[in-house]
Amino acid sequence: MSILSVTIPANPPDRLDKALALAVPEQAALSRSRLSRLIAEGAVTGPDGPALDGKARVAEGQEYHIALAPPEDVQTRAEAIPLVIAHEDDDLIVIDKPAGMVVHPAPGSPSGTLVNALLAHCGDSLSGIGGEKRPGIVHRIDKDTSGLLVVAKSDRAHHGLAAQFEAHTATRRYLALSHGVIDAADPRLRGTPGVSFEEGMVLRIATHLARHPTDRQKQAVYADKGRHAVTRARLLERFGTPPVAMLVECRLETGRTHQIRVHMAHAGLGLIGDPVYGGSRKASAKILGGAAAAVHAFPRQALHAAHLGFVHPLTGQTMGFDSPLPGDMQTLLDRLRAVGKVVS
Repeated sequence: MSILSVTIPANPPDRLDKALALAVPEQAALSRSRLSRLIAEGAVTGPDGPALDGKARVAEGQEYHIALAPPEDVQTRAEAIPLVIAHEDDDLIVIDKPAGMVVHPAPGSPSGTLVNALLAHCGDSLSGIGGEKRPGIVHRIDKDTSGLLVVAKSDRAHHGLAAQFEAHTATRRYLALSHGVIDAADPRLRGTPGVSFEEGMVLRIATHLARHPTDRQKQAVYADKGRHAVTRARLLERFGTPPVAMLVECRLETGRTHQIRVHMAHAGLGLIGDPVYGGSRKASAKILGGAAAAVHAFPRQALHAAHLGFVHPLTGQTMGFDSPLPGDMQTLLDRLRAVGKVVS
């Protein structure tokens, strides 16, 4: 158990939890939500004894003592699962996740997840996230999407990374293989709500996303409810004559659940292999020849988190990482290229 002593500064906020959040040193990495929990648990002592009300008024110069227990071990089991590590230091780790791996344990996936693997790999190097000895998941990618994600190993790193993702300053670029092509002359595409074109023929999709009204496992596009979401897509290669499939780069401005998959489907450009949002669209054997069978047989959404960039929350260093296409997507791309491509 360690004790952190904090003095309330001049002109403090009008309630204890807010004042403590402002007064604690940055290196303590105590969020307001965690401070609220500590107050409720009786771990904060003030001039008049235990401070149990986060809304209590405070005054300049008052001293408070915060009892901080060592990080608790979590119930999730550590599992020695091989990981592809793009970078690791004392505060964070960048993982190149394979398709098929769930990021976080859930009722349907209690084991074999990235968190299980990180608990085993990181071990005692985890300094605690929110009072628990666990990796800090800042962002996620779907089970059947491959590629890069960063995970915090300390509270300070978790707060700093989370702030960047919330402010949309972290850079995320995905590569996808999809049905259809981006064509500025396509009246259907230009007439789709929320779809527009920016300089350089970049397709911008801006909508609200929320749970599907009948399928709780899906997300859906809405005009007036849900969370604002913006995806930008740039055509890299198109395949077939006339073109019926493409390699596209997608950039996330926001990071909502299933965002790229939902947005591309909304624009009529569903991802190849997507069992949820891809619809019943079939590749034409007449146009794609033998590659059509490979498109039909692709077992997952053809989506890969190819680039991740952020500022290291402790050193201030700008960091960027790139991941090549995994073997299954590269093989499919090669089959499509054999049909003939046009580079945009």
